[in-house]
Amino acid sequence: MEENGVVRVADDEDFKSFRRLADGVEGWSNKYDKNGIRVWLQSKFDPETRIRLIKVHKMLHDVSAATTYDVLHDAAYRKKWDRTMVEGFELCKVNWTNDISYYQMKCPPPLRNRDFVMQRTWLDTGTEYIIFNHSVYHKKIPPKKGVIRGYSYLTGYLVRPKGSNACEITYVTKSDPKGSIPSWMINKLAHIFAPKVVDRLHQACRDYPKWKSKHDPRYKPWLYPEQMSLPPLDPSDLLSKEECISDNSLDESDIKEEDFKDSDLQDEDF
Repeated sequence: MEENGVVRVADDEDFKSFRRLADGVEGWSNKYDKNGIRVWLQSKFDPETRIRLIKVHKMLHDVSAATTYDVLHDAAYRKKWDRTMVEGFELCKVNWTNDISYYQMKCPPPLRNRDFVMQRTWLDTGTEYIIFNHSVYHKKIPPKKGVIRGYSYLTGYLVRPKGSNACEITYVTKSDPKGSIPSWMINKLAHIFAPKVVDRLHQACRDYPKWKSKHDPRYKPWLYPEQMSLPPLDPSDLLSKEECISDNSLDESDIKEEDFKDSDLQDEDF
């Protein structure tokens, strides 16, 4: 599933692999189980990337799986609820269930902002919803001055209904913030940020039906492909990793943990 920078349409085996990650327990260690959120860390350490897979699971007792799936897709709504997003947009379609998109996230000082260019894939089986992405390289979204280009090896969601107005969601992520960020900060970001993503998503799902009823309620191209207006991917726009070098002048290697005493990363529960 994890093919560095490769753009291709996901197949059945890719979705099976993602389900195994989301549902599996072997090779995972439980790090947190409180307030309805469970967090696991993959036991195996990848010495090349310095990154472990993180998995977060939560039952959403007051929102449907369909609503959760809509919220994960709705780019217009994300601008309202995702307070870490600086900029985000869909660039082009690979096919009706795959696109290439851009996301820049605000990081708390003294960290620099990060951005990602990703191929996103989705599937609605009728009994579950799956969305996952990995980083790719595209000519029309070059690295930006002052922003560090991060890398998503794999990030995604598995959503299953648990009744008419409840669902369970599993969030899996293996992302490298890149730059010269210290290893202790990578671990801190992963342990704290991933659960917060799910918590903020839950609140966004509660508010979505009311918001959507007033904002083009019938427009859902992730459900109705005929509504998708994205231009098709031009294969000549795809680049290699070597052609997309981030701003190497941004040095964060001297960051100390006390620099984050009052930042949004602090959370005594994690």
